[in-house]
Amino acid sequence: MDTLQNYVREALEELRHVRWPTRQQAVRLSAIVLGFTAVSAAVFGLLDFAFAQGIRLLLSFTL
Repeated sequence: MDTLQNYVREALEELRHVRWPTRQQAVRLSAIVLGFTAVSAAVFGLLDFAFAQGIRLLLSFTL
């Protein structure tokens, strides 16, 4: 039990050393992450659509 208390105490001490971002930095970085996520989703969606159309075209040929 002593080791658990020691761990929590040291973890809280380390949190006091953390340099937290300002509100402006947090908003800006969040916007960057959301923008990157949206662009990535769009690119992967287009690739998925293109591959699906290619597979559909290949399967439509009769042998």
